[in-house]
Amino acid sequence: MKLLRHGPKGQEKPALLHTDGTVRDLSAVLPDITSATLSPQGLQALAQLDASKLPIVPQQRLAVPWSGMRKFLAIGLNYADHAAEANMPLPKEPIVFTKTLDCAVGCNHSVVLPQGSVKTDWEVELGVVIGSRARYVSEAEALNHVAGYCTVNDISEREYQLERGGTWDKGKGCDTFGPIGPWLVTADEVGDPQNLDMWLDVNGVRQQTGNTRTMVFGVAQLVSYLSRFVTLEPGDLITTGTPPGVGMGKKPEPQFLKPGDIMTLGIEKLGTQTQTVFAWNPDLIDG
Repeated sequence: MKLLRHGPKGQEKPALLHTDGTVRDLSAVLPDITSATLSPQGLQALAQLDASKLPIVPQQRLAVPWSGMRKFLAIGLNYADHAAEANMPLPKEPIVFTKTLDCAVGCNHSVVLPQGSVKTDWEVELGVVIGSRARYVSEAEALNHVAGYCTVNDISEREYQLERGGTWDKGKGCDTFGPIGPWLVTADEVGDPQNLDMWLDVNGVRQQTGNTRTMVFGVAQLVSYLSRFVTLEPGDLITTGTPPGVGMGKKPEPQFLKPGDIMTLGIEKLGTQTQTVFAWNPDLIDG
């Protein structure tokens, strides 16, 4: 299933994308797609619906595909060739940082540069959505705790991240720096998460091309690893690292986002996103 939430801010409606390409309304079935919906029992109930009998509705503004996210966790330098372009050593254990919940926006939301930012960068990433509580789970059991997957743009302000001291977090959680979606695609429909093509363009020029098979630490490893340090709850999101081609690594000079730039990105089976970059404007953040 491809689950989505759409509509004006604060009035989002639950829906699914039918196999015929139409958006089907779930409002009569459930009030929202929440963390409880993502449980094995919740997804099983939705899977039993005859989607062809649900009302067709026009797709509106796309929001984050589910509500109730409690943690937005992220993994750094998880593709060997990206670590090389960043001139950083390959990690012996996953590098973990957090993105704020406030940075999470719908897939086509405007990206607003922080005041004075000159080094904001792009990163297409596979998002992993937890469906059942995971605490000290083994790698063999880890994928049983995954509800599904989504496309994430882990937008990063590199000066804040790398040149301002402290942790990476300050360059990762700015408002609008976490576009998610367009859909949450359930794990059964995705199959093997370690064989998905991914790409990102800026202004129509291909910048990133990769495949999840080249991850240093795969999805099962990451879910198991993180569950040793935090309890993963339904609705929590893990974004799993990016392939090479980020602006910071461009030669001979880095390339960063500027107002007017358009990012288009996607992951096989998970859909595409498009974001336009704007200079600082607080009115665009909550749109």
